[in-house]
Amino acid sequence: MTKLPGYSSMDLTNSAVWFAIALVFITAVITKIARGRTVADPVCNKSPPPVVSGGSLIWILHTFLTKGMRAMIHEQYTQLGSVFTISFFGWKVTFLAGPEVLGHFHQGLESEISLGDMLQFTVPMFGKEVIYGVDIATRCEQIRFYKNALQPPKLRSHADPMVQEVEDYFSKWDKQGTIDLKWELAQLLMLISSRCLLGREVREKMFKEVYTLFHELSDNGLRLTSVLFPYAPTLANYRRDRAHAKLSEMFTKIVRSRKSSNRVERDVLQSLIDSKYKDNRPTTEAEVIGLILNLMFAGMHTSSAASTWTGVCLLSHERCLRVVVEEQKQIVQKYGDHMDYNALMEMDTLHRCIKETLRMHPPTPATFRKVHKSFTVRTREGYEYEIPRGHTVASPIHFNSNIPYIYKNPDVYDPDRFGPGREEDRVGGKFSYTAFSGGRHACIGEAYAYMQIKVIWSHLLRNFELKLVSPFPETDRSKLALEPKGKVMVHYKRLADA
Repeated sequence: MTKLPGYSSMDLTNSAVWFAIALVFITAVITKIARGRTVADPVCNKSPPPVVSGGSLIWILHTFLTKGMRAMIHEQYTQLGSVFTISFFGWKVTFLAGPEVLGHFHQGLESEISLGDMLQFTVPMFGKEVIYGVDIATRCEQIRFYKNALQPPKLRSHADPMVQEVEDYFSKWDKQGTIDLKWELAQLLMLISSRCLLGREVREKMFKEVYTLFHELSDNGLRLTSVLFPYAPTLANYRRDRAHAKLSEMFTKIVRSRKSSNRVERDVLQSLIDSKYKDNRPTTEAEVIGLILNLMFAGMHTSSAASTWTGVCLLSHERCLRVVVEEQKQIVQKYGDHMDYNALMEMDTLHRCIKETLRMHPPTPATFRKVHKSFTVRTREGYEYEIPRGHTVASPIHFNSNIPYIYKNPDVYDPDRFGPGREEDRVGGKFSYTAFSGGRHACIGEAYAYMQIKVIWSHLLRNFELKLVSPFPETDRSKLALEPKGKVMVHYKRLADA
């Protein structure tokens, strides 16, 4: 979501943790050998959660690899309840299944529960001056910079540039044809991000070079060796560092040019340039560059996946598609063909369709945090458990978004479940729906993500007749974001009056 869709600014990059879960067993063994011991848990006042270990781990791993995390969590939830711990070589992950046990996970202070060092491999990608390369206090201030840049008043100024990019992109399509929707939307979203986040200099003069370098940075930074050994003298790390150096050089010139000419743009890069810490210190060039690269990384994969899944779901459900198209006709009658910010905000039906899509196909299946201070959870069944310091806790988003006592017929695509009179996402409290995380760690890019997807699909539905040609895709669990697997082929035909 440019996750953005994730954007908890930092829960956005939390999607990278999903990638890291595939490395958990390797990491656990390495950590065990390196430390030679584990930190003893403090004495607990209440019982710890039930633990899965030993031979049961083989079956859990088999389920995880063959059926995915949702199926794995369901098996343990059925047997052990909503809170349980998986222990492997001293590495303990406690899963919190259901909104009733997620309060502290989403509301706890950074000093009590945080990402810890799970994303330290991103420091060489974005620089030691930002986010996971700095102390908690500085990181919180930098997250505030993101929040200021993406608040609703500033989002309004992004609407017209987004619409222009979308109109220009689709104007190049023929009268009819067949395309890979996933590839097309990935290209378009990078153009939108370049315009709204990076600025006109990148969009108009250096888009291709920045696009190539950014993919080199992220692709090499996420390789197995780079995640486990981010400072090792490997070829992937060399390419990552080379791409970072070139991007830094390009953005340094842009920042300096704006400052020397007193030119002010209306993009996120400018907002970061103008940001100041509480002691009135302005952001440095290195901080601005690191923050904008981190923001791009956080949203690149998730936005593409969310936009594509939205299209797949709409084109696979004729009734929903018909209702959304009818809403678009009503919006046009009121606002005309050019969609502005106010028009986008009135697309309630399309909003619910996107929300339902993200419930069924969240950008990441789970988010993780490290426990720095023991805390207690009380389950829906009335049991109380103490989660010890040192544990990793996980919110299994994909499972929590499909709990039957909250979501009726959860495997059915039903956007009306979020409509007036039903509002199923409120049944279990404010953490029933966490596609954009929640509480203190809520995704700061949520509004940006919805607006971006609305701009794209509003234009497509008003100007084209679309048909999904390929079968409904499976989920590609090998990718950073849970995107559709393979190509998503769609036949389009330009409407006569478009």
